[in-house]
Amino acid sequence: MSNAQINKLENLISEYKRIMQGQVDLEKLTSFAITYHSTAIEGSTLTEGQVYNLLDLDIPAKNKPFSEQQMVIDHQKALVFTLHKAKEKAPITETLIKEIEALVVKNTGAIYNTALGIFDSTRGDYRLLNVFAGSRRFPDTSKVPALMKTLVKEINAKLKTVKTFSEKCELAFELHFRFVSIHPFADGNGRTSRLLMNYILALFDLPVFYVFKSSRILYIQALERARETDNPAVFYNFMYRQYQKFIEKELKKETLKI
Repeated sequence: MSNAQINKLENLISEYKRIMQGQVDLEKLTSFAITYHSTAIEGSTLTEGQVYNLLDLDIPAKNKPFSEQQMVIDHQKALVFTLHKAKEKAPITETLIKEIEALVVKNTGAIYNTALGIFDSTRGDYRLLNVFAGSRRFPDTSKVPALMKTLVKEINAKLKTVKTFSEKCELAFELHFRFVSIHPFADGNGRTSRLLMNYILALFDLPVFYVFKSSRILYIQALERARETDNPAVFYNFMYRQYQKFIEKELKKETLKI
């Protein structure tokens, strides 16, 4: 995005934060929406209304798989945990990332028995098997621990130096992109990557947001183009647009109430 577009987004966020101040109900609805869109991207068929009823009123969705409802409940608990840790200014560590992932797949994960050993995704263990997404092969399992150590070290170093709005956003997008490109876990990588992105934003007191379910294909394409061209800016620009789309949508909803 151009500097002018980024400045526009920053101004929109300032207005959004002013409106949201002290609005506990709005924060709750936003967190439910984040869970809806993130789980829908990963295959949940629950409608937005069903997600809200399940999380707010504990009403199960009729004729929907139990596993999908567990996915929704797990994600919401992981989101609450993630934002709480951000509020505490907890440092980003491998342990924290594993805790988030373990919550994401608490009731949908599994114990895997592989040639390299046994690991439990519900405990946040790194994968001991190689994973694919379509034709995309992610780093060999033997490289995962070192890649994660490097990622955590470099993100923490940048956390100490970023100052501008764009630098803060792009650090959040960088963590999202690099984490999901490593794919360190057997399951839950996409959901965890988006939670980690929001963790960074929350650390800087910026609004959290979601990738729209309707943008799923464009989202995947942006990730792939960024990997193929070795140009993360392709992905960052997509995420900036999603961020702006979210903020404008929320501002419009509040304007209509007036």
